[in-house]
Amino acid sequence: MLVLKGVYAGYGKIRILKGINLEVSEGEVVTLIGANGAGKTTILRVITGILKPEKGEVNFQGEELSSLDTHKIAESGIVMVPEGRRIFQRLTILENLELGGFRNRKKPREESQASIKAVFAIFPKLEERQEQIAGTLSGGEQQMLAIGRALMATPKLLLIDEPSLGLAPLVVKKIFEVIKEIHQRGTNVLLVEQNARLALKIADRGYVLSTGEIVLTGPAPSLQSDPMVQAAYLGGKSTRR
Repeated sequence: MLVLKGVYAGYGKIRILKGINLEVSEGEVVTLIGANGAGKTTILRVITGILKPEKGEVNFQGEELSSLDTHKIAESGIVMVPEGRRIFQRLTILENLELGGFRNRKKPREESQASIKAVFAIFPKLEERQEQIAGTLSGGEQQMLAIGRALMATPKLLLIDEPSLGLAPLVVKKIFEVIKEIHQRGTNVLLVEQNARLALKIADRGYVLSTGEIVLTGPAPSLQSDPMVQAAYLGGKSTRR
């Protein structure tokens, strides 16, 4: 579904990504784990067209994305939930969702309403407070709204950047349950997350990123039991020398 092949990218003279090869197949949740500064968010920026690669290929369902503008990439079916949520603070929950469905604005109103109802089915709290100003929501509720807003664009592939950031453990658990439900409803997910334990628990496969390079990849259960991953990200003890 999504293929990155030999991708190099950076900011000015600073190269961040060094030959990234990554795939997301139909029906998968794939997670990217790594320390701060490893290049995880940079990969998402390359996929969405915010950052153009120096070289390499970014292919989505047979279409090369590198030359496309960000809005065209969104129209192809790739939608991102950004780090820090970035909801429209002064608008209501409902207005945020309506803006999330902007690219579908030419479709019948009934379809838009059906999309909103589908989001409310996943997030009942948002339905209860749909007229509330988004900036007054808790951090967890804002994260739910950010995910709901992205779903309004009917993504084929949902990119989620650090959904657990700044949230209490119980809220994080709920957010990850929601991501799992979204996948079960048919949306493919590429998840960037520092909480490797939770990310690998819901993922099919994972990539471990270190200083702009993929250093390990495999099925999520294999990564969970890998000594290097356990030592670096899961609080275990490495047996490697």
